[in-house]
Amino acid sequence: MLIEKLADGVVRVQTAIGPRYLKPSFLQRVYLLWMFRNFPNLPHAVLSRRQQRLIDRMCAEQRFASMAYADGFDEAPVIGTIERRPAIGAEQWPPRRRPTSEGGRDMTAEARQRP
Repeated sequence: MLIEKLADGVVRVQTAIGPRYLKPSFLQRVYLLWMFRNFPNLPHAVLSRRQQRLIDRMCAEQRFASMAYADGFDEAPVIGTIERRPAIGAEQWPPRRRPTSEGGRDMTAEARQRP
């Protein structure tokens, strides 16, 4: 089974719209086998920055196959599963501005000064 994963393994990425499958390169498969050596499923948040960048880069470079049976992925062994990966290119919310009163003073500062 290890040889099959090394030769033709895929990585399953769980997204909000369902699982997606990626076909990594040989060197990526070696690294991914090491990553998933103890656990078959890993949340994206527990990965190191390097591992997160690898997964993000693989997702950005390759097209996802939305169904497990597309392109013969039903026969390919799954190296591991990344759970709840954030969306690529999702817009980041701008930082919130602190509300100020019309007089220009901070409301929280006024509340702290009152007895």
